[in-house]
Amino acid sequence: MKLAGRSRFIALLFAITLVTSLITRTVLLVKSLPSLELSPLLLAKIYGIGLFFDCVTFSYILIPFALLLVLSPDRLSNSRFGRAGKLVFLFLYIFAMLFNGVSEYTFFDEFATRFNFIAVDYLIYTTEVVRNIHESYPVTLIVCSLLVLSLFPFIPAKRYLDGSYPAATKFTARAGAGGALLMLPLCAFFTVDLGLSEISPNNYANELASNGLYDLFSAFRNNELDYARFYPTRQTGEVMARLRGVLHGTDASGLGRHVRHDGAEKRYNVILVCEESLSAEFLSDFGNRHGITPNLDRLARESLFFTHLYASGTRTVRGLEAINLSIPPLPGTAIVKRPGHENLFSLGAVMRKHGYDNRFVYGGHGYFDNMNHFFASNGYDIVDRTDFAANEVTFANAWGVCDEDLFDKTIRMGDLSHAAGRPFFSFVMTTSNHRPYTYPDGKIDIPSHTGRDGAVKYADYAIGQLIAKAKKQPWFKDTIFIIVADHCAGSARKVALPIKNYEIPLFVYAPGIVTPQRNDRMMSQIDIAPTLLGLLNISYSSRFFGRDVLHDTGGPERAFIATYQKLGYIEGDRLLVLGPQKKADYYRFDRASGTTVETPAESDLLMDGLAYYQGSAYAYKNRLNRITN
Repeated sequence: MKLAGRSRFIALLFAITLVTSLITRTVLLVKSLPSLELSPLLLAKIYGIGLFFDCVTFSYILIPFALLLVLSPDRLSNSRFGRAGKLVFLFLYIFAMLFNGVSEYTFFDEFATRFNFIAVDYLIYTTEVVRNIHESYPVTLIVCSLLVLSLFPFIPAKRYLDGSYPAATKFTARAGAGGALLMLPLCAFFTVDLGLSEISPNNYANELASNGLYDLFSAFRNNELDYARFYPTRQTGEVMARLRGVLHGTDASGLGRHVRHDGAEKRYNVILVCEESLSAEFLSDFGNRHGITPNLDRLARESLFFTHLYASGTRTVRGLEAINLSIPPLPGTAIVKRPGHENLFSLGAVMRKHGYDNRFVYGGHGYFDNMNHFFASNGYDIVDRTDFAANEVTFANAWGVCDEDLFDKTIRMGDLSHAAGRPFFSFVMTTSNHRPYTYPDGKIDIPSHTGRDGAVKYADYAIGQLIAKAKKQPWFKDTIFIIVADHCAGSARKVALPIKNYEIPLFVYAPGIVTPQRNDRMMSQIDIAPTLLGLLNISYSSRFFGRDVLHDTGGPERAFIATYQKLGYIEGDRLLVLGPQKKADYYRFDRASGTTVETPAESDLLMDGLAYYQGSAYAYKNRLNRITN
């Protein structure tokens, strides 16, 4: 073979890719065994489809080598410099594949998925993420160990290359071989998508059948998914008419209607704490016996406590989107991170129109996930890490100041508005309940940096401090505190949308204003804004998709849950799951046990789900939920 030397190098890279991918898949398979019901057929699918995705992934890796194959002349390729360069690259490639395997394992351990849109975000926001990784893992030890480990396959691989021979090649031969190699990723780009890895109803099996690097590329490419192209649809007029019916809309768009409350507005201050990763499962009211939320457990008895709330998604931006815009989750990236999200009809816009000082208060740098731009474009002033003086910070980690410092800043901001005689609305986003789970020493009986339970207990402690300090302020008696999670702590289960995992608590605490009681009505994060405005007795022209669950009691109870591709619509004990490739799956579930059983198609459930999901996608694309005068 005239291209033997170059072919050997490419074949060697291919073998390294397949072996490291095989090892990674096997390690993740062993880790997932408790959640898998393995059979010989499923095992064959995992490894067979997995091998296919490994090959597709390598076809993309081949692109620069195919170009080099064509462009590099024999004199350069076979020179001492060229051969040394190949060996250096070979060592680095082995290291990179091993590092990728370790990275996939840690990512899978955290999120129970291969690389996805979260990993894309991690590549974008390097400052916070790199600090978080350094604070969470022994990075130096891992890197040094992988460098040493890379030597073991490198030595025989070097000998294999040393056995190759230089060959004189013509440009036409190199061009033909390079062109053939380039055809592989080109064909894969147009014919292969991640849907081919859906080999089972078990979500773990589907993740194992894919390839992490391919998933990363796919998530970057499909960061926004056009609903009409990828998801089930019906005629726009039919869907918008259905939406108008479920929303009681009064205009042709299906959204517009006037919400009227009798009597005067109640100009109470509002502090809305969006608590990082506060799953319902952490609270004793939901069965937790570790005693890690004593302050929230007390607040549950002293608040209007909603016990049947579902988070819209698994990322902070999903919660911010749902609470502020009162819109079901769109497929792909959240609206917070999309262009064109300015001047939408939002909770902030309504509150500002009614005379409130609105603030988004965040302990980290608000450029992360585009939060500052989103909030500033939708009715809020920004208070983030850059606004904290040195003497206002007692502790900080990769994500920002600790919750106590954040709440102290919130109280000072409230003092400023009160002194000016203006009601205030503070939307406060916390960070302490997040890996690396570090917080100030001496606050709770669980040492910092020891795991999730400690972070939850510290977050609970900080909330207790917020309430205690706020009680000393002159504005406390006129203030409503809302505490809700941005999303659940984890949604990894056998099924793609494990309903039980999306449950989060909601507290409305306002002594003398709101009567303490439990409310078990099913609701969604998109219902928080209209419910809050109802508590304030504010009349307004609405373009929200949510409902005031305390006043609007008509129609079936429903909620929305989603990943970045799967869209779930819950109605009673029924679940509709919409997915790419125009898929619609139907389930019945038992809330107590969390079990989900697939059922036949139900046309009424589909139309209600499409009214919200297709309707919201159409409304956002056509700016129907923008601010109107």
